[in-house]
Amino acid sequence: MGSIVLVVRLVLADVRRHQVQAAMLLLAVTVATATMALGLSLRGVSEALYEQTRAATAGPDVVALSGDTGPAVTSALAALADDPEVVAHHGPYHIVYADLTARDLTSNVVVHGFAETPGAVNRPLLTSGHWVRSGGTVLERGFATALGVGVGDRVTIAGRSYPVIGIAVTAATSIYPGAQQIGPYGGGSDYSGLAWMTRSDARTLASSHDLPVTTAVDLKLRDPTSTEAFLTAYHAPTRVNFHSWQFTAVQDMVILKNSQPILVVGGWLLSFLAITGVAALAAGRAVEQTRRAGLLKAVGATPGLIATVLLTEYLALALAGDALGLVIARLAAPAIASPTASRIGDAAGPAAATVAAVTVLAVVVAVLSTLRPALRALRTATVTALTATAHQPRRRPWLTALSALLPTPLLLGLRLTARRPGRAVLQACSTATMMIAIVALLTLYAKPERGYGLDGSSVLPNLRGEHDRRLMLAVAILLIALAVVNTITFTWTTAMEARANMAIARALGATPGQVSAGLSIAQLLPSLPGAVIGIPLGVGLFSLFAAGNAVDAPSSWLLGAALATLLATAALTALPARLAARQPVAQVLSAETA
Repeated sequence: MGSIVLVVRLVLADVRRHQVQAAMLLLAVTVATATMALGLSLRGVSEALYEQTRAATAGPDVVALSGDTGPAVTSALAALADDPEVVAHHGPYHIVYADLTARDLTSNVVVHGFAETPGAVNRPLLTSGHWVRSGGTVLERGFATALGVGVGDRVTIAGRSYPVIGIAVTAATSIYPGAQQIGPYGGGSDYSGLAWMTRSDARTLASSHDLPVTTAVDLKLRDPTSTEAFLTAYHAPTRVNFHSWQFTAVQDMVILKNSQPILVVGGWLLSFLAITGVAALAAGRAVEQTRRAGLLKAVGATPGLIATVLLTEYLALALAGDALGLVIARLAAPAIASPTASRIGDAAGPAAATVAAVTVLAVVVAVLSTLRPALRALRTATVTALTATAHQPRRRPWLTALSALLPTPLLLGLRLTARRPGRAVLQACSTATMMIAIVALLTLYAKPERGYGLDGSSVLPNLRGEHDRRLMLAVAILLIALAVVNTITFTWTTAMEARANMAIARALGATPGQVSAGLSIAQLLPSLPGAVIGIPLGVGLFSLFAAGNAVDAPSSWLLGAALATLLATAALTALPARLAARQPVAQVLSAETA
């Protein structure tokens, strides 16, 4: 039998014997790598969607805008089309600043006055309906989606009702709500949607209501990558603002400013929880793995073969979870990277660098989780490994005398914690990690958000804030779920390892309820400092990425979250502790002495 076949058979046999542990590692690595891959892929996906929209709509390389009006401005913008580097242009055309009401929702809107026959540059792509005609308006798709209107509905612009005759997308402006580009009279921009009308309708709209107007021209350059050189060489006789296609692509990422750190940091925290959970499982199987290594040594296996057998199982499961995580990231990326429906196209899969990074992450999770038990098994002599027993704790008379004064459940819990300090640290770290996510979520919900409605009204919600909260909620749920699994795992593993000690305690008069409470206390004791430490860690970590208008969550929220975490830990440990405490004393002691 070849070494590879032998390793595969031994690994498959071990996976079949420990299906729950295998499933836990697979799940933990999958969610960690999927979250990390999404965070690392957002910029690339956003840029790919912009590029595809730009190609489909003949997007301009440069948009020149002036807050001034009049023949001199129009002439100056028109002169840009004569530059030798410009191969095509659209305009000059007028952009009218108004307000739009639909379904009792009111928002700022900029109205672009376009020809009824699209030109060679900046040809918005219709996704439904048809292009502008007299008396009707076409809405940008992200704006229409936020309003909940479609073709056939009516909207009111500056007090006049218009039918919506089409829905379109464009790459000439940023995604909703960044359509203004510049504000009225060249000032700062505000949240706004985009609509198109015929040139005559836009001119009538502006003149009849004395609305602010901006003049713009779209330019196509001979070399689209030379926008910086083109802008540097231009000297305008009037005040002109330039927006290059690179600038617009970067602006698309503004709505995702917080999404990337939420996912990347969340991926690291999920990986840490995966390591703590799997490390606890591996430590619980240390005696079994040591005996297994001794059996392999007894039949002639080399240390290299034994190490391969012990590590291959975890590495194979981690790589399988890595592949699943990358598939999930590929499927979820378009929805997360384009939350406003302003872009079209298909997102490519994670880049090679992203695949390599998350694969390394999966391997690190597997190796760090199992390296210590594997090294211990390899270093143990064959005879010692075959007769290995549970680790005998060191006796400390002063600690024994002190603990004897405590109530029985607390006494049992303290002794279980003291005999397994490494696991107590893992439980504290798991609780602290969960608290970091909860604190970040509460802080995010406490942050005030300026809505996208008229004058910052919340009738149209802030999509960036909503997107951030949804992502943070999803990451927090995943972190809490893994922490819950870890807590149950810690409790059950501790109960199985301490079943002889607990049986002796029951033989000496402890009740099943006291034993069960002792097992729960063994998890609560490290969870308490974990919950306390997690609060300032969460506040500090969130402050690294928070916006300038961020506020701290109320202290009552944080205190309530910490108490809820401890109560949840007690509830989660009650069932496995109760099941372990109900095993017959005679059966447990007989099994230990057999």
